[in-house]
Amino acid sequence: MKDTVIIYVISDAIGETAQHLIRASTAQFTLEGGADIRRHAFVRDAETLIEILGEAKNADAIIVQTLVQKKLAVIASDYCAEHGLPCIDLVSSLTTAIEQKTGQKSKEDPGNMRRLDQHYFDRIAAIEFAVKYDDCKDPRGILEADIVLVGISRTSKTPLSSYLANQNYKVANVPLVPEIPIPTELTQIPRNRIIGLTNSPEKLAAIRKVRLKSIGLDETSSYSSENRILEELDYGYRIFKQLGCRVIEVEDKAIEETAALIIEKVK
Repeated sequence: MKDTVIIYVISDAIGETAQHLIRASTAQFTLEGGADIRRHAFVRDAETLIEILGEAKNADAIIVQTLVQKKLAVIASDYCAEHGLPCIDLVSSLTTAIEQKTGQKSKEDPGNMRRLDQHYFDRIAAIEFAVKYDDCKDPRGILEADIVLVGISRTSKTPLSSYLANQNYKVANVPLVPEIPIPTELTQIPRNRIIGLTNSPEKLAAIRKVRLKSIGLDETSSYSSENRILEELDYGYRIFKQLGCRVIEVEDKAIEETAALIIEKVK
């Protein structure tokens, strides 16, 4: 039984879509040697493609292709069938189904999705917004935000703001500190735009100790003490109740999972 697997990603664009899906699949297995993902991007001629397929054959690899040009996709599929290589085509089946439904033909343009359009500029604007209004640097951002994240320290506010910004949401986040009143702007926006974030006392203590150590401070600081954390959590829940906002427990959730829950609740 193999404890490692080699996967060739072949794309006529960047190939990141395939890479994300592969990581989701390989995470379900215990591979002591890990997954060796070899990405080949911008493959747009048959000669280059066949050369890469030959390498994959010698490596006894799995092929994952996202080739939107049908000619290249067929070459890859036929080669794999001839040489007994597992081949997963992530594009062709869906493209064919859309063609049949719409009566249109695929443009077969691998760069089409990456062209600079309004969606791209909106995403850049959302990322800049998240940076500008991170940690309540300017509370006026709360009034303009699509989503406002509130929570005590180390509840993933900043990573979530960045991730959601990449999904084109304008996000501001507000740290909750018992000694500091919440900004009045929080009471001036619809409560469905506000999401409270919380975590377990044990997880917060562990994360805060690591944080203190990373910046060269004493791990036994009050910042990571049980009493301080319980005080902050109690304060946080009182603020959540005051604002009437939905609350998400972030413990043991991936950023992607929490972000999906936030989007669902906001919508």
